[in-house]
Amino acid sequence: MNRLNAIRFGICLTITLVSCAHVSADNPRETPIVRAVKRAKASVVNIHTEKTTYSADSLFNSKKDRKVNGMGTGIIIDPRGYIVTNYHVVNGVNPKALRVTLFDGSTYFAKKLASDPRRDLALIKIESTKELQVMPLGTSSDLMLGETVIAVGNAYGYEHTVTCGIVSYLSRDVEVNEKQSYENLIQTDASINPGNSGGPLLNLNGEVIGINVAIRQGAQRIGFAIPIDSAREVIASLMNQKITHTFHGVIAHDVKTATIKQMIVDSNRANSPAALAGFQKGDIILKANNYQIHDRADFERSLLGVNEGDKLTIEITRNSQKMSLLISLSKKPDHLGTRTLAKQQVNKTRNIQVLDQSAWSTFGFKLTPLPASEKARLTGFQYRGGLKVLKIRNNSPASKYGIQAGDILVGLHIWETTSGDDISYILKHPQLKSFNPMRFHVHRDGQTLFGHLRLNLNDRLALRNE
Repeated sequence: MNRLNAIRFGICLTITLVSCAHVSADNPRETPIVRAVKRAKASVVNIHTEKTTYSADSLFNSKKDRKVNGMGTGIIIDPRGYIVTNYHVVNGVNPKALRVTLFDGSTYFAKKLASDPRRDLALIKIESTKELQVMPLGTSSDLMLGETVIAVGNAYGYEHTVTCGIVSYLSRDVEVNEKQSYENLIQTDASINPGNSGGPLLNLNGEVIGINVAIRQGAQRIGFAIPIDSAREVIASLMNQKITHTFHGVIAHDVKTATIKQMIVDSNRANSPAALAGFQKGDIILKANNYQIHDRADFERSLLGVNEGDKLTIEITRNSQKMSLLISLSKKPDHLGTRTLAKQQVNKTRNIQVLDQSAWSTFGFKLTPLPASEKARLTGFQYRGGLKVLKIRNNSPASKYGIQAGDILVGLHIWETTSGDDISYILKHPQLKSFNPMRFHVHRDGQTLFGHLRLNLNDRLALRNE
């Protein structure tokens, strides 16, 4: 078996344990919590919404409109007015009644730009008359169980409510209903209430390390937040796919630790602006369009408002040497129908060779050897091959953690997956239980994506020939 030579990657969780007893020598009342809130408070916004519901009129047996006011919280991620919140905060709201109130009391109407229902995140924007303060960015890669955290939000409509608690569990999976589930959440006992959704979970440095998303109904002080490193991955994707109209072709990954925040280039799309500009694997992007770059979300944010043909200077580090590259963005390629075509191709493969049926019971996917034409496309990404995902079983680990039919599986745990023998080796490995949750890498639409499969190895489903 060869170790997976794929995208390096990391999503864990972060925060900092500091006793509230430590105070400022100048002002004994100014605790670390007070200083953290002071640093972050201007970057928290209160969101007010209005939805229309319908109820039956018993007299005339017709439907009547009823206006319902909602509330939520958001985090400023760009001084031009870009804000991240939860999808469920803005889903189905009246677009003309979506309002944002800043810490100084000023109010603006907001526009919904993009959303990811499965990850429960959305981007909205206000046209502010002034440059806004961006939330200090932390990392969720070094979270400590028991460390102090702070939640700020529009709790029950009480704007900018501050609560304090600890990290009470790491990497919690929560199933809300048949349509919504979350993986890898931060659990906290800081009071999270209706209206806190979309707001920040802070560490004692005043940095956002999570986005508050849910509470446990009927419980006391059990709340959950999306790790900020995971959220930033989604933010980058939303900006790249649904907001910007230009194309760069850089394929990269983020490295996040307590002391390092870097965007590292893995490869370029063929004939893309990035390829023409000369980006190479291992380049660390430092600055783009005069924006400091800490991760892919920063990079995509730096390109907002940039037009096709505009030339930008990108500062990088290559082999410990600083240098600049000039990139000219192009029009975004039209990939419309790519996923539909993949599904049509899958439907035509009923009689194709299916590899290692045990993968169906353990992971919930069926695999087939990769056609030579598709295998050739992977060489530019430094993969020797992969396995095509034919089908996904409902409610399986593959289904829950984002693998789709048509994906190319290029790695599991630390090994590449180029044949059925590779899958069999992993499934029969004596230390399989220690790999759980198991990291996976898939190639989809020209990008390498990753995630973690949480497996129930003590209760495998019986094999089914479907």
